[in-house]
Amino acid sequence: MAKTLPPRAWQRMLSGRRLDLLDPSPLDIEIEDIAHGLARVARWNGQTSGDHAFSVAQHCVLVTRIFKHLTPQAKREEQLAALLHDAPEYVIGDMISPFKAALGVDYKAFEHKLLSAIHLRFGLPASISNGLTSSIKQADRMAAYLEATQLAGFSIPEGETFFGIPKGLSGFDATLVPQAPNEAAAEYLSLFHNLQVKG
Repeated sequence: MAKTLPPRAWQRMLSGRRLDLLDPSPLDIEIEDIAHGLARVARWNGQTSGDHAFSVAQHCVLVTRIFKHLTPQAKREEQLAALLHDAPEYVIGDMISPFKAALGVDYKAFEHKLLSAIHLRFGLPASISNGLTSSIKQADRMAAYLEATQLAGFSIPEGETFFGIPKGLSGFDATLVPQAPNEAAAEYLSLFHNLQVKG
């Protein structure tokens, strides 16, 4: 009788790395895999206008730009945390907030464990401060507002109801254009490497 193997709990990456999803090691995480994966994960379950989906990679770049605009004195490490805030989605996908809420705490714990490994891989603390988390979430909500009202069919009042009125974006170029996956991945990697080499 054939031996029954335990369920596979790892993901093979294009880099050749094998990431254990239940016990992720920073050593098995590569930024190229993250950029490639995020550029192919659609925000809003793909329900956006344009020739391409608006990807999580583009969203992360947008959040980082907003975060930097709102916090001009932000350090390189803080901007990098903003860029990586949704990095776990390169293997678990982008779940809309209502579905995350339905899944409950276990999903959040799983997501946090993977994000901690990603942080350690790129020289950040496993967990960032509550203040930094709050600032990134503020930029995240503003990005969601812009995406919702420009690309996902939300009216301005709906966007303000669900994501708040974006304040502090005067002078910020908020025009969103969905990119092809290779372009989104390249922009994500470019920003990552810029943040890596800055003093």
